[in-house]
Amino acid sequence: MASNPDWLDTGDNAWQLTAASFVALQSVPGLLVLYAGIVKSKWAINSAFMSLYAFACVLICWTIWGYKVAFGNQMLPFAGYPAPVMTIEHELEQAVLPTAGLSPNFPQATMVYFQFVFAAITVIILSGALLGRMNFLAWMIFVPFWLTFSYCIGAFSLWGGGFLYKLGTIDYSGGYVIHLSSGTAGFVAAYWVGPRTDVDRADNRPNNMLCVLIGAGILWIGWNGFNGGDPYAASADAGVAVLNTNVCTAMSLLTWMVMDILVFKKPSILGAVNGMITGLVGITPAAGVVATWGAVCIGFATGTIPWMSMNGLKRYKFFHAVDDTLGIFHTHCVAGFVGGFCTGLFATTPGCAAFGITNPGGAIEGNGIQLGYQMAGACFIIGWNVVWTSLILLAIKLVGIPLRMTEEQLLVGDDAIHGESAYVFDDLIRLNGSDFRAQSNGDGELGIMGQELGNNHSITPAVNKPVTGKGTGEEVKTD
Repeated sequence: MASNPDWLDTGDNAWQLTAASFVALQSVPGLLVLYAGIVKSKWAINSAFMSLYAFACVLICWTIWGYKVAFGNQMLPFAGYPAPVMTIEHELEQAVLPTAGLSPNFPQATMVYFQFVFAAITVIILSGALLGRMNFLAWMIFVPFWLTFSYCIGAFSLWGGGFLYKLGTIDYSGGYVIHLSSGTAGFVAAYWVGPRTDVDRADNRPNNMLCVLIGAGILWIGWNGFNGGDPYAASADAGVAVLNTNVCTAMSLLTWMVMDILVFKKPSILGAVNGMITGLVGITPAAGVVATWGAVCIGFATGTIPWMSMNGLKRYKFFHAVDDTLGIFHTHCVAGFVGGFCTGLFATTPGCAAFGITNPGGAIEGNGIQLGYQMAGACFIIGWNVVWTSLILLAIKLVGIPLRMTEEQLLVGDDAIHGESAYVFDDLIRLNGSDFRAQSNGDGELGIMGQELGNNHSITPAVNKPVTGKGTGEEVKTD
């Protein structure tokens, strides 16, 4: 057996790889399954496929150039020099973040993979604002450009040794880098892509609540690696981060549920899932630097403020016009902002020291300037994402690639885009010369993946035989 180098701590390396695997599972299958279940059945395949594509695409871009832009030698105050991470010699070396001056006791390969899973989940979260209408080709092009010009910039600025890192902005595990950026970019992208069809917006009931709960459960438990892995060691502070993550999440879920009961007179499982997510997001920038009582306070804030924004801002014309499919703006942008602000309030001196940073705590420790540092970081992330998300999408549109699906694709859904359906039935419908699978919704009406075509249809085994029925003159056939 080959001997290990002196710098390698096998416990740290084992925990880091485990934490990275937890975060990877949050994306695939976590959010993939959650998205597939929370949309209408006609969008289940497309929604899941957007996540699967993003996960694969980000990994290739990450190893070729992205990692070094986010964590390499400084080129600009907010970016490192792009370079590949491809040689075995480099991957076996001790991990080094040269601009930040950090050298964890595990290999470079472990660090590259650990940071990749954060980059991937950020893009996947962003996609939640665009489900049900974004052109898949446009999405394929958008992902590598947004990763490069948006995510990597935020990561270097706050984690890789950039100007916000040096300023003293605290982002323990991605409240700003991941959630504030994806929430902002998702909302901006939803504006440029345009809304779903009126029918899809009016009836947007989930097709499989059990899938939603399975995905939500993977997301919650996976967050133990999300926040517990960021001390880069199997340390005492990692344990604090894991405990605070779960306490804050539980508090936020219960608070959101109580808000639903007080206002809508009944508890909602979707509301509970939203509260869970806002709690996870809100504790992320603070996880290992606050006391557990601080985590409870953050959970209360993330269970109320995003609830009010989600249920209040939609009354305003602009927020109603921008079709953020899953409310990513509220659950990630608003919750991330709240969590970042609360970090400036509740950060403790011992917690900061345990995390290995020199900040003397937050406002409760008499360091009120930390609130200013937190707001500076938030303003940069929001502003950068508004500008660069807009530029990337406008550039894609400028070269002739539509951002939105065709009307036919919007009507039919998965079968028109991918030739596949989440729930396969025998009946097909012919639309504009092409065959698409159809399903019965159980009340005698024929629908294309949930879109009703009318009743009184008489489907016969004859191929391409016209069938009459209210609302359509199309042809229906069976396999």
